[in-house]
This record gives sequence, structure tokens and C-alpha cells, in this order.
Amino acid sequence: MTTTEEQRVLARIDEDLLLRICTALVRATGQNPPGEEAATVAVLEAVGRELGLAITTTTVEPGRDNISLSVGNGTGPGLLLLGHTDVVPVGDGWTTDPYGAEVRDGRVYGRGASDMKGGLAAAVAALAALRDVDLRGPVELAAVVDEEETGKGIRAFVADSPREYVGCITAEPTDLQTIIAARGDSYLRVAVHGRAVHAGNAAAGANAIYGATAIITEIERLHAELAANPHPLLGAAAWSVGQINGGTGGSIVPAECVVIADRRLLPGESPAAVLQDLRERVAALHLEDRGLTVDLEMPMEMPPFETPADADLVTITEAARREAGGPDLPLAGWGAACDGGYIDRDLGVPVVILGPGSVADQAHRADESVPIAELAIAARAYVLAALRLLQ
Repeated sequence: MTTTEEQRVLARIDEDLLLRICTALVRATGQNPPGEEAATVAVLEAVGRELGLAITTTTVEPGRDNISLSVGNGTGPGLLLLGHTDVVPVGDGWTTDPYGAEVRDGRVYGRGASDMKGGLAAAVAALAALRDVDLRGPVELAAVVDEEETGKGIRAFVADSPREYVGCITAEPTDLQTIIAARGDSYLRVAVHGRAVHAGNAAAGANAIYGATAIITEIERLHAELAANPHPLLGAAAWSVGQINGGTGGSIVPAECVVIADRRLLPGESPAAVLQDLRERVAALHLEDRGLTVDLEMPMEMPPFETPADADLVTITEAARREAGGPDLPLAGWGAACDGGYIDRDLGVPVVILGPGSVADQAHRADESVPIAELAIAARAYVLAALRLLQ
């Protein structure tokens, strides 16, 4: 049950400000690719200055800055609220302006409304309510670039993070359910090199597509093996081949073929070990006997995480979520991946995911939207969690 002091701080959450921040963020571009986060960062910086928050920006690449907003002068470990400033490309099928931030039927519509401009807005509103509150450590919102692609922003953040944290709440869209485990993700690029000849004399060549087909068959076999060992919250690890590109014409034996595969990771799995296992499986195919060579690389990895259900961060955040008006939902796992895995793996900080909107029903689709009521509940939950973790 909330205390009188907690109620006083909760009363400082300005729902009009919250909606104004959310719509301003949705109106900002941020498509990635190509990496247009600068407009969203500019909105966060302007709002932060308006609210008197401490602001730090760090350049990851030209025109792509991570930004942190924080409150509190305490010198102890703080609470990290984590988000990202990029959104996936708009795509087709919209019936509303994807950057119009239309407010209708209790929702804000636009690309990124759920994933995750709504979560960013709720975090900023929580920081505003926590101004001048005496806390043992700071509350920081880190909004990083490139989450939707290769994770350049979060990798730069963890490489240079000067602070210690008692925990991290990642404000991704979870339908206001507390998520204590998430699968990781990695992309693998398999390039098969052969020898081109006229198809009328195919035996003199080395068909790269045939080699790629053998590797794809092996990946499908690996996927079936993984299905036998599901995680209790996350299900099984998984392989999926998403792209294949090879050959130059029907009458030419293809000299090159590239396969892109997605590998979903479970807690405890190492991306490096996954890559090495595939190298060994490919080596066992003896494609060199066909005159083929193979290059394997992992251009993207996003670590998984799992936080014990009885960890302080979990019990406090879950109680805060429920008392803030969140739905009656159990602790759960998340089939998607997020930047929180880097915080767990590289900083050793416990992580949960909790935010407004839905990754299943809204993110990455046309007419994306977020319920306005969920923005306020998320902001209240972040405030209560911060007070209870840091006072």
C-alpha cells in the first residue's frame, strides 16, 4: 500500500505533460535504418531542459547520440530506466499519419507509439515527479540509438557507463506486465563461395547454392534439436533462415550464395558458442570436397537475460506495478529481445522489462498506437519502484 509520502510524489505526475511528451516524441522521426534518431534525441533534450533534469549526450556515430536524463544527488547506486530512440521504418498499410501523433479513442497513434516512444514519455514524466526527492542514488533514463538494428547505442553505453545501479527497468512495451526473462537474438551471415561455369558443363563448376542448401538443411536440423529443451518462461531457442541470395542467371553455375539466419538465444547461451557450434557443423559437411569454401560471421548479437523472481528488483517493481493500477498478470518471459540483456551481461545489473503498449499487437505494424491510460500507469510504477529501491 502506498504511503502518504509516495502519494505526494505520485500526485506530481502531470498527465497533460505526459501526453504532450508522448505526442512530441511520436512526431519526431527516428527510422532505423538509416538511423534518424537525432530528432527524437532533440525532443528529449528540450523536454529535459524544460523540466530541469540533468542531461548528458554521447556521440555514438555522427548524428547519432545517446542521451541520458537524470534526477537526484544521491551518491549511491541508482536506478536505470532504459529505452531506445530509434523506430522501425514506417512501412505500408497506414490509415493515419505515421508521424501525426493523432489522439483518438484514448490512444496515441504513430510509428513508435508503443515501441517505444510511450515508454520514453512515461520515464520522463516519472523523472519530473521525482525532482527534489531525497534518494540514495540517482534515477537515470538512458535513451540509446540503434536498438532496432545492431545495438551500437547500448554497446557504447555499457562500455562507458560511469555509474552503478541497483537495477534496470527497460521501458519496452509489455502490456504493463513485469517481464523477468527475455530471449536474446543474433544474426548469422553465411557466405558460400564456389566456381562459376556454363550450366552446360556444370560438373566443372562448384555450385554455391547447393552448398548453401546443405547448410540450410543443417540449420533446420539444429532448430529441431533445440525444440526438445524449452525454457519454462521463454520456450525453446530457435533458428530461422530469413534471407538467401545467390547466382547471376539460370545458365550459370552460381559462384556465390549468402544466407542470413536468425538465432534466438536462451539465458546462459553464449553467442560466441553458437557461432562456433555452427562452424563445426558446417565443417562436418565437408563442402570443400565439392570445391566450396564458407565464411561465417555474426554481425549482430543481443544477449538474453533472466532475473530471479525473488530478486528485490522484481518483487519491488511488481508490487509497484500492481499498486499503480497495472493489470492482474503474472511474472512472465518475453520472446522478443531487447537492450536489457547487455545491462545484465556486461554490467552485472538485474533487469526487468515493464512498459506501456504491446509488442505483440502494436509494435512494428501499421497504425501502431499506445493507450494513454497505460502511459500514466507506467509512470506511476516507475516512481514507486524508484522510491522503494532508493529511499
